[in-house]
Order: sequence, then structure tokens, then C-alpha cells
Amino acid sequence: MDHKIEPLYDGPLFRNAIQTLDESAKIINCDPNVLERLKRPRRCITVSVPVRMDDYSVKVFTGYRVQYSPTLGPYKGGIRYHQNVDLQEVVGLAALMTFKNSVLGLPLGGAKGGITVDPTKLSRTEKQNLTRRYASEIGPFVGPTKDIPAPDVGTDPQTMAWFMDTYSQEQGGFAQPGVVTGKPVEIGGSLGRNHATGLGVVYVAEKAFEVCKMSMKGATIAIQGFGNVGSFAAKFAHDRGARIVAVSDVSGGIYNGDGLDIPEVLEYIKAHKFLKGYPKASPISNEELLEVKCDALFPCALENQIDTHNAEKIQAKIIVEGANGPITNAATKILSKRGVFIAPDVIANGGGVIVSYFEWVQDTMALFWDEDEVNAKLKVLITKAFDKGYTMAQEKNVDMRSAAMAVSVQRLEKAMLLRGLYPR
Repeated sequence: MDHKIEPLYDGPLFRNAIQTLDESAKIINCDPNVLERLKRPRRCITVSVPVRMDDYSVKVFTGYRVQYSPTLGPYKGGIRYHQNVDLQEVVGLAALMTFKNSVLGLPLGGAKGGITVDPTKLSRTEKQNLTRRYASEIGPFVGPTKDIPAPDVGTDPQTMAWFMDTYSQEQGGFAQPGVVTGKPVEIGGSLGRNHATGLGVVYVAEKAFEVCKMSMKGATIAIQGFGNVGSFAAKFAHDRGARIVAVSDVSGGIYNGDGLDIPEVLEYIKAHKFLKGYPKASPISNEELLEVKCDALFPCALENQIDTHNAEKIQAKIIVEGANGPITNAATKILSKRGVFIAPDVIANGGGVIVSYFEWVQDTMALFWDEDEVNAKLKVLITKAFDKGYTMAQEKNVDMRSAAMAVSVQRLEKAMLLRGLYPR
């Protein structure tokens, strides 16, 4: 069924998501009424965020919170600070969170938030002022049983601590740790949350290697993006005996065909902040890294990195999407025809939201788990989601992205029909 997207929401990320949704709905013969509802966010909040800067001037930033679907539970999704944030991007990311939480089997709806700002140009005080005012502006719409934000690009545990404190003060002054996840452990954060997305990528990569009848031990892997997700994915894959031949960040990439010493690279990053200048590797660009000959490629940077212009040049046999939407729909089709196995983002980068869910549960119970327990529970949920997607892919003879979305939509459809939202 063709669907004209509202111009207000019509960005590349959302267009990709809706196209995949349409294709996946056909696989499971989804009720057209349910499908129509899934193509629009429930609520889009746009707020002005005035901030007193260090020079005493006042700058007004634009903030967003898109609450896409609450069918399965409270809204859940990150908050990003980036200069390219706009409503179209946030709607697309909120849609992806809805489908991700569904396929992962979590009792959560989908949301996303953001502020149009370059956080690297803010002082710590300015970033705190920005966060507190944004928290105050969207405060009426969030809460432990309504909408639970988390960190994303440009935000971190400290950002969540400021957000939680502002919300708590405005709700009467007592601590409400369940309003956000990704907090520092000292104020209700979960052990294992910081590395959860990267570890989840590696758990999914292990399953991908398994179904492709390959072994991660000794395999060559290239990783685009060396932030929280990419660096931990590199560390955990390296620990499992993989050879990480290339990594990259905003300063560019580094390549060593014999394999990089990842612990040493991590130490270099601590000392120099960027990969550029690392002495035991050859410099390459982020674009060149994607085309490196390797067994597996982990795109862990931003969306739309692989499209029709470079899909034919990808040499990896397996791609595990650590970022949100790093491969366009058209590129997915090209890669699938070439026999490249893609573990889609809605499963592959689900480790962060899974452990965020664990954090929310622990905050609600006021009972906390140790790190080994968190990691073990993460592995159970993310591999179960992979298995469901893979089974659907085999049964319907479709690629993993379509299969994962079909599993997701099937659960959402069933929930909507059981709740009586759409009578048959």
C-alpha cells in the first residue's frame, strides 16, 4: 500500500522506516487499520529552550520530544544533542525505537528527543543549564510511568543526572530515579549500562557468524564509529579473538591488516581524544573504512552511511548495524542480492535499551543486580530477538531487516487488537 508521508515528518530516516514497515506488513498480512496508525507519531512536542550562556547572553535553542506509540507500555527513547537535530530526524528515530522495543520483546513504547545544538561548543555549565531547562519544558509529558528518556548522541550519564534532578525537584523534591535511564550507578543507574549497546552488537555478531557458518575467533572486523558503541564493540570482539583491522571516529580512520591492538588504541584515545595520529596504523577516511575487505563490518556512527553509491563496493560478508539506520532500504536490497548478511539495527543495537529497561525495573523495585547478571539477561533477550527474526526470515524467504520488522509489527498488531483499539 502506497502511503504519502506528511511533509512535517518526511525525512530520509522516517521514509526508510515506513518503506520497511509497508514491505514487512505484507509478509504478515497486517490489518490495514493497524498499519495506517503505525505510520504516524502519536505526539510531537517542540519547545523553546532559553539558556543563560557564560557571557551572560541568552540563547534560545529548539528542543523536541516525539512520542510515537504507547501500545506496549511507557514511551522509551534517547535524547540527543547535535547540530543537525530536527523534527524529521526525531520522528524517524522515535519510529525506529517503537519497532525496536517491540521486536526485542520489551514492555515499552517508542520515543525520541533532541535539541538542535553543537554540544562541543558548550561549557559544562551551559550544557547543565540547557539540560535543566529542556527537562523543565518537557517535564509534564515524561515520568516513570509515562515516558523514560535515556542518553544518545551528545548526551551521557551526567546529562541524565541533571535531567533526573530537575524532574525530581519539580515533582516535590524527592528523588525519582525511574524518570530516566543511563544514569550514574550512584543515583540509580544499572551496572553494565555503559557498555550494553557495544556488548549487544557483539552478542548479535556472534549469532550472525554462527548462522553464516563462520567463527568470530580470527575473523577480520572493521568498525565505523569509535564512540561508546564502537569502542566497546571493538573491545568485546577483540576479547573474543577477532582481528579488528580498522576503526574510525570524526577525525578519520586507522587501518592495520594484521589487526589493531585495541587496548592500546583505547589508551591512545584517552590521551589524545581522537584516533588521528595513532602511529601503528595507516590513516584512512570514514568512507574508505566501509569498503575495507573484511569478514564483518560494524557501522556504529550515524544514519545513511551505506547507500546506493557505495553498496556495491562493500566487501564485508556480514554487517551488524551498531548505529540507527546506517544502511538505506535501497542499499539493503543491493547487499542482500549480493549475499551479504545484515543484522538490522532494531535488533543489533538493542543492548542499550534492553539494559535501560533493566535499569528502570531495578529503580522501580529498588533492588539492583550485579554486572554478570545484567550481561547474562542482556544476552538472553537480544539473542532471543535475533532467533525470532532469523526464523521469520527463513520461513518467509526475506532478508533479516524485513523479517525483524515483521516480527515487530506482528506483536504491535496483536497488542492493538487485544486492547480493542482496532476491532475486526
